[in-house]
Amino acid sequence: MPRQPEGPPPPPVVARMRLRFGKRGRLRFLSHRDIARTFERGLRRARLPVALSAGFSPHPRLSWVGAAPTGAASEAEYVEIAFSAPVDPGQVRQALDAALPPGLDVLDCVPAGGRSLPDRIDASRWQLRLPGVVTADLDAAIAVLLARESLVVERVTKDGKRGVDVRGAVVWAVCRAENDTCAILDVVVRHTTPAVRPDDVLTALSAVAVLSVPVPPEPTRLEQGRLREDGTLADPLAPDRDEAARPVGRLEA
Repeated sequence: MPRQPEGPPPPPVVARMRLRFGKRGRLRFLSHRDIARTFERGLRRARLPVALSAGFSPHPRLSWVGAAPTGAASEAEYVEIAFSAPVDPGQVRQALDAALPPGLDVLDCVPAGGRSLPDRIDASRWQLRLPGVVTADLDAAIAVLLARESLVVERVTKDGKRGVDVRGAVVWAVCRAENDTCAILDVVVRHTTPAVRPDDVLTALSAVAVLSVPVPPEPTRLEQGRLREDGTLADPLAPDRDEAARPVGRLEA
């Protein structure tokens, strides 16, 4: 007979919470694995009744959705956490936020319900700060890219080079000027397989026009959500009946 873990099984799941958190400052360089480990430690430090998986190596039951690339900041990262006892959303947000390091900031916490969290997210809105790029050059590159039906760029992966259709993923893109020598790219990108990342968008813009990016860009994900017909994103934490409401995914200091 197969071996069974000693002792009683872990308590059942009685509550699930969905959290939105920010990845800011120097912590934008954390990998997704580092963030997951930090959350697990934070949950233990906050003494929250997190539900555990069964088996010989129980681990906290956390479900992650659409992690931002390493090096990108974000105001809209999401995780669903299972609990083995009833919890209050406000207390979970406050306790976990206090237990996490500054830069991983819990912004919202609501009870899970209705459609699953992955079913509520199919696009992201990104802001890319581009020091050394002037608005006119970025505007021209955006116009050329949006006029194309398809534009495939190559990305180097652990399995070799792989093509991604950037134009097929970009819903809309606009630019504005922070000052005379720094342009801001605001872009909504569908979640595709493979995912189109902010650096892929810049590679595509550089491929269709003379666009020089002399300084590493500073990408920040402002929102994730379900793409509406008007190009805005529905708030993933809103109740199903309120998904048509304007999301609250604002850039906070």
